[in-house]
Amino acid sequence: MSKKIKVGVFGGGRGQIMVEVLAKHPDAKLVAVCDKYRPLLEECRHKSEAAGTSVECYEDFDKFFEHDMDAVVLANYATEHAPYAIRLLDSGRHVTSEIMAAATMGEAVDLVEAVERSGKVYTYAENYCYFRGTQEIQRLYRSGALGRFMHGEGEYIHDCGPYWGDIAYGERDHWRNWMPSTYYCTHALGPLVTITGCRPVRVTGYETPNVLRRTYGCLSSDAALVACQMDNGAIAKFIPSAGVKREPAAIWFAVYGTKGSCETDRWSDGTDRVNLYIEGEGEMKSYKPDFPLETELSKTIGGHGGSDFYTMHFFLEAILGRPGKENAIDVYTALDMTLPGILAYRSICSGNQPFDVPDMRDKVQREKWRGDDWSADPYKAGPGQPRPSSDKTVDVPDKLYLKQAEEYQKKHGS
Repeated sequence: MSKKIKVGVFGGGRGQIMVEVLAKHPDAKLVAVCDKYRPLLEECRHKSEAAGTSVECYEDFDKFFEHDMDAVVLANYATEHAPYAIRLLDSGRHVTSEIMAAATMGEAVDLVEAVERSGKVYTYAENYCYFRGTQEIQRLYRSGALGRFMHGEGEYIHDCGPYWGDIAYGERDHWRNWMPSTYYCTHALGPLVTITGCRPVRVTGYETPNVLRRTYGCLSSDAALVACQMDNGAIAKFIPSAGVKREPAAIWFAVYGTKGSCETDRWSDGTDRVNLYIEGEGEMKSYKPDFPLETELSKTIGGHGGSDFYTMHFFLEAILGRPGKENAIDVYTALDMTLPGILAYRSICSGNQPFDVPDMRDKVQREKWRGDDWSADPYKAGPGQPRPSSDKTVDVPDKLYLKQAEEYQKKHGS
């Protein structure tokens, strides 16, 4: 039996599902959790104890950092993953990162080089690549059934407005309130990359005005569309994290090839069902595929249709060097998914001009972006930095955030 991998989780909100997986996984020993919010830590403690595991809880990252751990799950704020990943990799720990991999082009360069010099495992926890439907489209595409990839589409439409105060806490500078419309893009783009093995090489971005989001304090535009040229000549379009009105949320993917096409369901069954057309085989087939990755343990753990289990499972397999490690998403592929969102917003701010997406495997291509900190992050505000939206009319009064903060305190406490 192999030695269990000692794992810590940074981020007690999103990290709760990771805590549940790791506390039950036979190859992991969950040892520590860190979050600045004590009630979330207590929830993580209860989950680990329910699974028969005791865990150390930290409110301070520096103390968490000193804990004896082989690997760390980054489930902290979406725009802050890369700096923590770099620090942990340089300390000799393996890292798996939640979305996004990096928030600036300069961070992307620094992250790749930290992975390379450390020799440690870095994986990207893009769970949408492990849905039943996206796995089935991947199987079909790789079998040759769909032919050569010609066009792909991905959509992630999720109206979080009704509970915005519960996830942004009434903080004007919370990342959810300033992150541009294209940035949270890997839910929509990621499966197209892992299904086809193709990477975006050129992107153009477009966004709507901010009509809805300003009403609950978000400064970015309501929705965006990103058009891509892929490295095999195919085209793709995707809608990343749009806040327009739809319920349930839209998680939808389609791949068109020279022999046929396949897409997930848009409504009732979502990513659990695919609709398949193969030229010469008659009408479209609609079915719920088998889940090729399912295990007895994965059946007991939920979270995004069961996909959350696999982000942790394949991270452990990669560390252990086992078969299955090929299903983990490495740092280069993570940036193939992430950088189009950053550059699409650059396109929007440049009058929708196209931008080439660098291949971070190539050291020469990295150099153009070394040290580039172009960002709408309010903590990086200054000359040459963009606003969160191209809609210059957005202005949110402080009283809205104060009201949200008061309501959050009443509901959740300090």
